Amino acid sequence: MLRNLLITVLATLMFWGQAASAQDSVYVQIEAQPSLSIAEDRLRDYASILPDVNGFDLGRGWYGIALGPYPRNEANRVLRSLRAQRLIPSDSYLEGPDRYGQRIWPIGAGPATVPAITVPEIAVAPEPEPEPQATDETPREARASEAQLSREERQALQIALQWAGFYNSTIDGAFGRGTRAAMRGWQQSNGFDDTGILTTAQRAELFRQYNAVLEGMDVQTVRDTRAGVSIDLPLGAVAFSRYDSPFVHFDPTGAVDGARVLLISQPGDRDRLAGLYEIMQTLDIVPLEGPRDRNRDSFTLTGQDGQIVSHTEARLQDSEIKGFTLVWPAGDEERRTRILAAMQSSFAPIDGVLDPAVIAEDNQSVDLVAGLAIRQPKLTASGFFVDRQGRVVTTDTAVANCGRITLNSDYTAEVMATDPTLGIAVLRATQPLAPNDVAQFRNGKPRLQSEIAVAGFSFGGVLPSATMTFGRLSDLRGLNGEDTLTRLAISTLDGDAGGPVLDDGGAVIGMLVPHDAGGRQLPDDVNFATNSAAVQQVLSRAGVSPQVTPGLARLDPVDLTAKATAMTVLVSCWE
Repeated sequence: MLRNLLITVLATLMFWGQAASAQDSVYVQIEAQPSLSIAEDRLRDYASILPDVNGFDLGRGWYGIALGPYPRNEANRVLRSLRAQRLIPSDSYLEGPDRYGQRIWPIGAGPATVPAITVPEIAVAPEPEPEPQATDETPREARASEAQLSREERQALQIALQWAGFYNSTIDGAFGRGTRAAMRGWQQSNGFDDTGILTTAQRAELFRQYNAVLEGMDVQTVRDTRAGVSIDLPLGAVAFSRYDSPFVHFDPTGAVDGARVLLISQPGDRDRLAGLYEIMQTLDIVPLEGPRDRNRDSFTLTGQDGQIVSHTEARLQDSEIKGFTLVWPAGDEERRTRILAAMQSSFAPIDGVLDPAVIAEDNQSVDLVAGLAIRQPKLTASGFFVDRQGRVVTTDTAVANCGRITLNSDYTAEVMATDPTLGIAVLRATQPLAPNDVAQFRNGKPRLQSEIAVAGFSFGGVLPSATMTFGRLSDLRGLNGEDTLTRLAISTLDGDAGGPVLDDGGAVIGMLVPHDAGGRQLPDDVNFATNSAAVQQVLSRAGVSPQVTPGLARLDPVDLTAKATAMTVLVSCWE
């Protein structure tokens, strides 16, 4: 009995093997081993009962065992047949030749892109041709063929009818009046008799229409043993790029602009999961607008803007965090939702987790997380707290035409008031905010040539706190005699604009304005500040009561720096 079974299998596989040079040839991937000696032993075992057995170096110390190559339609038949006969593992799948490295079995057989074995021409009885399907069935015949469908197949029909716009009820696999009405509607729309019972040919046509949107997407099962993830991916739109913990990167092939997939894999716990949730939201590929959902052991993130739609899922199980991100161009919702559904339904953790030490060195940068760009504001400036409610003064140019304003990158803010003449804006946080220190505005005029300091985020938030720059007070007026300005002898950077100008006791004597003198070229060490009295006037009109002082005792530079940086805020303007 076993001998007859093996003869049948060998004959069938040899027949399939003769067509292996056809276009779109693939392999049936059946096993992977982390040791060359173990792989060779398994190769001998398979080769003793199956033809077309190949061994390949997969890289990173792994070796793959595969059958083929076969044309794709034949490969599917091989896969189903051998699975049914339990001659290969149930989780075997199809794999393209470009995923394999050096062939290790048979020795000297050549690369993966050519047939592994030259099959001798033998007389094999071809499979009997299926009886031609009648162009149509009677309602009785259609109902009989429909009765053979499984519950999953009946649900799939309802999903396809829903996609076609004819069914809007529960996907339950029960063909009641709603489903029959949907079938009649689809039949009428496609020129068939509206019997309310789909024939075999009509079901095939419905599914052809349903799947046409995925043509060229080449959705295949990817089983990544290094990351420990099995999932269906659109390999026509994305291709494996690199490992960069905690992500496996699949970059665009060019077939769909902007398409991208990340597989998520890392050891972790609930704290790591929460940290990943926060980090993901800083990335360019996760737009801010969209629903978020997080619990103790999983999270989902969906974001959308005018360019992309991004969906991320991750969950913690057995001290491993695994998940995926799909990024797709906005406006292509039909394909995106279909591909996302395939990824969600097929996603499965398997043995293995990505080593946290795996880092692509050529992608290291303070602006990148695991090779992914961090979302950047279009403009940054400095500001400072003016009361215990967390209200902030900054330059009005820093917050003009912003889609969103943040303070210290974490707190969303809104504009309370502006004075374009003085170049001042007053902001308030939209959630509770407790400053470490607030400005104390100096009443009266400071002494000329006295020491002053400016606190600001000179480098646009690259450093975690404000920096200090020291100089002197050159004049109590602007170049044209403006009594709202003071002139400073100090060298500052663009990011310092909006920051506080302090005397040697830490009292605020003004706000630094952008280094701009009406288009005139000024020396680097010439800057201006809107003076304390002018800033207080704007605050009073906005309903803010600032703290004032006639003067404070002189501080040493270390204490002055601590006081100034505690009140100084990074102001970011986002699209």
